[in-house]
Amino acid sequence: MSTVADTTTGERSTARRSEKKAGLSDRTRGERRLGWKLAGPAFVVMLLVTFYPIVYALYLSLFNYRLTDPAARRFVWFQNYITSLSDPLFWKATGITALITIVTLVVELVFGMAIAMVMNKIVLPRRTLRTVVLIPYSIITVVSAFSWLYAFKFDTGFVNHWLHFISFGAFDPSYNWFGGTWSSLTIVCLSEIWKTTPFMSLLLLAGLAQVDQSMEEAAEVDGASWWQRQIKVVFPSMKGAIMVAVVFRALDAFRIYDNPFVMTGGANNTNSLSMLVGQTTVNQTEIGMGSALAVLLFIFVLIIAAGLVRLFKVDLTGGAK
Repeated sequence: MSTVADTTTGERSTARRSEKKAGLSDRTRGERRLGWKLAGPAFVVMLLVTFYPIVYALYLSLFNYRLTDPAARRFVWFQNYITSLSDPLFWKATGITALITIVTLVVELVFGMAIAMVMNKIVLPRRTLRTVVLIPYSIITVVSAFSWLYAFKFDTGFVNHWLHFISFGAFDPSYNWFGGTWSSLTIVCLSEIWKTTPFMSLLLLAGLAQVDQSMEEAAEVDGASWWQRQIKVVFPSMKGAIMVAVVFRALDAFRIYDNPFVMTGGANNTNSLSMLVGQTTVNQTEIGMGSALAVLLFIFVLIIAAGLVRLFKVDLTGGAK
């Protein structure tokens, strides 16, 4: 009986596929073929450019390979991964990177949503307001990092003098923000938040523009408070935009390099995972070990992206599930 049922089910599936294929007109098939001919070469080039460095890094990670002694290169299988995963320095850098990612992401999401709501309500100077908000994001990250570094240095910066003046002399003007782990991380996070919150707010503003105002007005007529309208109507309607903003910023924040490199150089336990990859590969010329660390960073990024997409349960091609 089961064989007959399987055969019947298979025939039905084949029939459905045939019907779908038969449903395509000659014009549609022609347009698809033309699309592949036009986009195919670019698609192949994009795949090569994307995957060649990944595959090559994966290949190099299996070798004990020092750039200053290429003749001594030897195949060591997964020894570089075992060494990395058993090194406390690797986990310390991963923890610092995860902390910066979580703190900056949460703050940027809250501030970005607030700014997006303000820009969505304001009508007349909307374009000017968007331009002003985008100014921090348009600044190169290295330039931004040096600006924050010089602003918070106790000898050349102005922030300590302001804090000393505002606190009526209670704040020590010679306080060294970059002399400790937590104070250094605070400045790194602040500079990240200042620079990339505009990007988050613009993505969220695009989601707010898609919210059906009639649904919000109907909820208001039914007596829903402002917060209830946000929770029940606005946020669910812009779930896709929130997911895109969170995924983009989480991946970007987890690859943080410029700000801690410029401000601390990895001192006071502020090494990020990307900085550890750079130090191992460039400073120590350990190509094999550096490639293994880069592959591990890539795996972490994939896990974060997959986890966030699964958490939000949003199909961008077909709406929320």
